[in-house]
Amino acid sequence: MFEFSEKSLKVKIDTDKCDSCESKACVKACRKYARGILSLDTKGRVWIDGLTDDEVLRLGTECLACEYACKFYGNDAILIEVPIIGLDEYLEKRRLR
Repeated sequence: MFEFSEKSLKVKIDTDKCDSCESKACVKACRKYARGILSLDTKGRVWIDGLTDDEVLRLGTECLACEYACKFYGNDAILIEVPIIGLDEYLEKRRLR
């Protein structure tokens, strides 16, 4: 599992699924719709090459393109978590949880 954070979200990538992925759609989407921070290592797994955590925070656009591309054209290996402050309390107050 490979994880990194952007300004208000966390990206989690199950890199074991990258091994059998032929499209590498997430990297292509990142290059097309964002700043291209995702790349491939020598084994064909997704990672961030040459950027520090601070640079990823600054450069990440939070566009979600990598998750959608991986889900529809890859191996569904990416999960983006976007915490919503107060959501748990809201759901409990309305007995939706």
